[in-house]
Amino acid sequence: MSEDQQYRLGVDVGGTFTDFVLLDENDNQIHIAKSLTTPADPSVGILAGVKAFDDRCSDHVSATRRFAHATTLVANSVIERKGAVTALLTTKGFRDILELRRHVRVTTYELFSDPPPPLAPRWLRLPVDERVFSDGNVLKQVSRADIEHAVEVMRQEGVTSVAIAFLHSYLNPSNERAAAEILQELSPEIAVTLSSDVLPQIKEFERTSTTVVNAYVKPLAQHYLANLDKGLNSTGYTAPLHIMLSNGGLGSTKTAGDFPIRLIESGPVAGAIVGRQLAELMNIQDVLSFDMGGTTAKACLIRDQALPITDELEVARSKRFTKSSGFPVGVPAVNMIEIGAGGGSIAGVNQMGIVQVGPESASADPGPICYRQGGTRPTVTDADLTLGYLNPGNFAGGSMALDADGAAAGLQRDIGMPQGRTTLQAAWTVHDVINETMAAAVRMHVTERGGNPEAATMVAFGGAGPVHAYNLARKLYIQKLIVPLRAGVLSALGLLVAPPAYDIVRTYKAPILGLDADDITARMDAMAKEIDALLKGIEASGERSYRRALDVGYIGQSYQVTVPLEGRPDGESVSETFARLYRDKYGYFYDDVPAEIVNLRVLGEIAGAGLQLTPSESGDGAAATQTGERLAYSASRGELITFAVYERETLRPGMTFKGPCVIEEVTSTTIVDIDGLVEIDEYGSLVVSLEGV
Repeated sequence: MSEDQQYRLGVDVGGTFTDFVLLDENDNQIHIAKSLTTPADPSVGILAGVKAFDDRCSDHVSATRRFAHATTLVANSVIERKGAVTALLTTKGFRDILELRRHVRVTTYELFSDPPPPLAPRWLRLPVDERVFSDGNVLKQVSRADIEHAVEVMRQEGVTSVAIAFLHSYLNPSNERAAAEILQELSPEIAVTLSSDVLPQIKEFERTSTTVVNAYVKPLAQHYLANLDKGLNSTGYTAPLHIMLSNGGLGSTKTAGDFPIRLIESGPVAGAIVGRQLAELMNIQDVLSFDMGGTTAKACLIRDQALPITDELEVARSKRFTKSSGFPVGVPAVNMIEIGAGGGSIAGVNQMGIVQVGPESASADPGPICYRQGGTRPTVTDADLTLGYLNPGNFAGGSMALDADGAAAGLQRDIGMPQGRTTLQAAWTVHDVINETMAAAVRMHVTERGGNPEAATMVAFGGAGPVHAYNLARKLYIQKLIVPLRAGVLSALGLLVAPPAYDIVRTYKAPILGLDADDITARMDAMAKEIDALLKGIEASGERSYRRALDVGYIGQSYQVTVPLEGRPDGESVSETFARLYRDKYGYFYDDVPAEIVNLRVLGEIAGAGLQLTPSESGDGAAATQTGERLAYSASRGELITFAVYERETLRPGMTFKGPCVIEEVTSTTIVDIDGLVEIDEYGSLVVSLEGV
């Protein structure tokens, strides 16, 4: 090994597969690997999976300088209710705020459609006789006797984590901090989360909900990260472990352990980062990032080459895609939609005699029937195999041999016979139903953001994404589809692209007219210093860049839009930008109602620390050569026809060819039907034109 040999390693743990990407920084060569996820303890699968690089890069363990990791552990823990026994210390008289929520019915006409029950049950929501005024002045300090009583109750109930969310603590956290000091003195084994640390913002319910979710997953996240860190150190890795945050930046394990709520979208956001960089490199205004793996599909509309950030995220919704049916999580996160649709989504006929696919998934264990690991119920992957879209002898780079006969038999038994359909018809029904489910969700996501699916370019990735992208794009009337290189592990690659970053949001209420520019600038400078200290815990060197913004809304209104700041804040320019953004989002604007600043936002990142995608070597002008052909289902013809087969690794920039074709690579397969035109661009991406389809 040369003394200056350096690697970057990205690991993305999904519901079915764990993806690995190793970058050799000396020659920019990228090595990839894929293995089944170990749901009981994902760290076991990670430690086993990294050994796949030993033969190709024997020195990678000692020479890895960055180890970046994305995980769905936090979101899954909340959805599956596998977190800690959690208590909530709250201001006396406000213990039911988690039940009262926003007094918004989940659905207008379903009286019994309820949100999920609170993570802290009522008997563990313990009132404390304290009070802070809305101006930050303390009316009543925390009583030690109240905390002693709360600790006694928590010990009796086996509480391992506690959230502290007092009224108006975003303005003055002194009472929360006093309660935490007493609690940790009396019972140091209980993990403590303060709302003034997690979300120092106005809106009592959202702040309390976010704090409770953080407390609920904190012990689990800290245990998992400690195990992974210990395992990596024992294996020989000396690089610090970095974790993908929901805002699209990398954070330290300390940040992830203290604020696991910031990992809610850790896994899904990584692929969208690459989609954003492709939009920038290819100068595309609207990109629809589409990631379909083994368990879920994720979609994100990226407009004007910028990741959409929201603080209106919800997790564990009781009714899919329905607002106000989950737990609000107020931390900044990339705005995307997750759909219970993946290769492992289970298909069956429901009580109404209709084919239903998902959201239940076979995941990695037992997996689809064709995996030969004990799965008995047909899945989307079984349907794709039966349709001829997957190669049974060359799946996942030849690491798995698929059971085509078993998949077909399961589809015929559970779908074909009850519906009076052939096996092929049953398989196409499963494929088409899951596409329609995803199309409906994507339309809603794009429309809510003021976009138009037909005007977007789809960037498809994930193990199952390129298989379904062409037919999904047809449903959305999308005219251009891009499948990047290494599409099956693109989320892991996104971990190498993402820079270390952190953001802080603080409530600051003041009218726009006559705003105090000096005060706002000073407060934002102080926030930037806090971020700089956190970034030093990730990488000491590197140029910092900061983006500043204001949350602005009408006085008395509960919702705001985020107004970017360029330089020193100015009331007139802020008002003009607010008017434009408000009109874009809601379709109108009130010019006779005064507006106010509600929150200050600062995002800091280490500029240039992430991997920049580079063009591939130019082709020699040779035509693309197919490596074979096989029968596959054509949606345009409604029957099996001959598809040309191409190997992705043989394709070079400048090559073009038409469908119907199958493009196979180690981690994924791309399907292009009749009339689709494929071109290989300078980055090695498949650019598929659907014009006229």
